[in-house]
Amino acid sequence: MDRARRPRSVLAALTAALLAVPGVTALSSAARAADADVAVNGGFESGLTGWTCTAGTTVGSPVHSGRAALQATPAGSDNAQCSQTVTVQPDAQYTLSGYVRGSYVYLGANGTGTTDVSAWTQSAPDWQKLSTTFRTGASTTKVTIYTHGWYGTGAYQADDITLVGPGGSGTGQPPAAPTGLKTTSVTSSSVGLSWSAVTGATSYAVYRDGARVQTVTGTSATVSGLAASTAYGFQVAAVNAAGESAKSAVVTATTSAGTGGGPSDLPAHALVGYLHASFANGAGYTRLADVPDSWDVIDLAFGEPTSVTSGDIRFDRCPVTECPGVESDAEFKAAVKAKQAAGKKVLISIGGQNGQVQLTTTAARDAFVSSVSKIIDTWGLDGLDIDFEGHSLSLNANDTDFKNPTTPVIVNLISALKTLKAKYGAQFVLTMAPETFFVQNGYQYYGTGKWGGQDPRCGAYLPVIHALRDDLTLLHVQDYNSGPIMGLDNQYHSMGGADFHIAMTDMLVTGFPVAGDPGNVFPPLRPDQVAIGMPASTNAGNGYVSPSEVTRTLDCLTKKTNCGSYATHGTWPALRGLMTWSVNWDRYANGEFQKTFDGYFG
Repeated sequence: MDRARRPRSVLAALTAALLAVPGVTALSSAARAADADVAVNGGFESGLTGWTCTAGTTVGSPVHSGRAALQATPAGSDNAQCSQTVTVQPDAQYTLSGYVRGSYVYLGANGTGTTDVSAWTQSAPDWQKLSTTFRTGASTTKVTIYTHGWYGTGAYQADDITLVGPGGSGTGQPPAAPTGLKTTSVTSSSVGLSWSAVTGATSYAVYRDGARVQTVTGTSATVSGLAASTAYGFQVAAVNAAGESAKSAVVTATTSAGTGGGPSDLPAHALVGYLHASFANGAGYTRLADVPDSWDVIDLAFGEPTSVTSGDIRFDRCPVTECPGVESDAEFKAAVKAKQAAGKKVLISIGGQNGQVQLTTTAARDAFVSSVSKIIDTWGLDGLDIDFEGHSLSLNANDTDFKNPTTPVIVNLISALKTLKAKYGAQFVLTMAPETFFVQNGYQYYGTGKWGGQDPRCGAYLPVIHALRDDLTLLHVQDYNSGPIMGLDNQYHSMGGADFHIAMTDMLVTGFPVAGDPGNVFPPLRPDQVAIGMPASTNAGNGYVSPSEVTRTLDCLTKKTNCGSYATHGTWPALRGLMTWSVNWDRYANGEFQKTFDGYFG
């Protein structure tokens, strides 16, 4: 017999017996209905919707149930808290529960109006349930629930967080899925979308190929940063305080062909190298005319400021006392013209390790434009490379949106570069060589963070790259002299092998949530805008990889073969190529890096 289908007489007898016991009151059906899970997106199936996290993201594994779970990584000054404020009833009992994994994981509630509560585990190698209860105060209508780890103890996971009790006013069901999704415009790098309004929706989440890329309040959006001649699938979901709807039907759009971002006469696969033009070191001096023909873009290192904040950039060629055999100015200019006649690009690189540049004022910005223009015109160069390192770029504490920066050194640099691009036109070559700390590290941290305490330089290049993405010829991040960086697989990757270069490059051509916020995504760059930065030899910098690892990196990214542990999000045969520090160090190492590139691309 089905044990759920008991005879009505048995149920009646049990109810009568219960009511006959002194002190026991039967719960009415209305009271039962009032108990609900008032937490929003406690299973993290809709990314971080409803949650505010200092260092969190969602992962597909491990999960307690469903398709997703929270993963957050505490730092030395950040416990990686994720929280949400929920509507509750005054003077009511609530039970907070959730499943966690990791060391020193906490689950708790603040602002209860009575006694704030928490539960924690010292060590949970597998999913462990935490639970606690509280009663709200006589006038309490909002409570903040949270989970966090402990400083510097490693990543933790959380899933299926519930807050069960009487529903507060304003709780309800997620809205219906949007309908009528269509494209309104298509360019080589963007797709415009519109859809019908949904009753009860307060915002809409826009998805590209299943990944959330935008959150908007209206019924239209433009998804930018797309690759030319590429098909994408788009969906939209409606959002309110109760959660996120199912996604709409998929609409597919194929971007148009286009070049953009610089001259169209760069080779399909380019080799970029820095030439020690203003100094000498153990690599020895190399005359520009003696740079082998394999090098397609030659960055003259370095133009440096007269002072950190002056914006006045000077390019002083290496003196003969330091560089025996250095060519004359006339010979140098002739070599520039000869390289250009052979189809090469010669740029001035600004900054470097010792050339700190902080455009703190508009006067410094204008001096930068004027002095860089003079260098370009004097030597007849093709463009500019931005190699700002150290403390050149740093975000103010209240500057939290990479799409709308407010920090003067960021805003003034963007303005200066746009002015230079407009002055010299479409053939002007603009490249950037940031360190991983300023770019990919923005996946975890951005500036000082919402709670403060982080290094303000974290991700500081992102607003510059984003603002100039339509003008940018090449981005070649320095995948060397770098600490471990978390990739899109939420694992840390370290220098010394192909996996590091694969993971770091995949982030650039896939895009990534900034500071773990799925509603604030750094859009992907076109693969033809990306070259991979590597040291030419063991003498050139930390992170050298052998020719076989260089080949494995290119195989994985351009062919999706010979990959290692990191699973890429696509295949990019149009990847532009490789950058190295430096031409001089490669000649010192018998041209190993150049030969590897030539052997691969021909």
